[in-house]
Amino acid sequence: MRTIDDRIVHELNTTLPTASFAGKVDANQTCKELYQSLMEAHASREKIIKSCIAQTSNVVKTLREKREKAQDDIALLKQLRQEQTKADTLLPKDACQNLVYPSGKPECEYDNQF
Repeated sequence: MRTIDDRIVHELNTTLPTASFAGKVDANQTCKELYQSLMEAHASREKIIKSCIAQTSNVVKTLREKREKAQDDIALLKQLRQEQTKADTLLPKDACQNLVYPSGKPECEYDNQF
């Protein structure tokens, strides 16, 4: 998912033509294609992250409901804590700041999810 982001300098160097190849390749079109590829990768990544968050949120909600009915169940408490820990790893406080978006995102939509 992050291959393009992780290798952006390499992608730019191999995608955009040098002066000697400027006449053979449409730099404007090539740049647009690279930008579109980046946007698709970001959208895909965001969709997957949201899906993981939604699934984990549902599991935590279900386990909390079960926990209210069976407060003495130690195994259930352990499972709930494991899922909550997983949720915490999906949503580190600076996760949104670590994602780079060309258009910018003013706030983190994942805050206060759990």
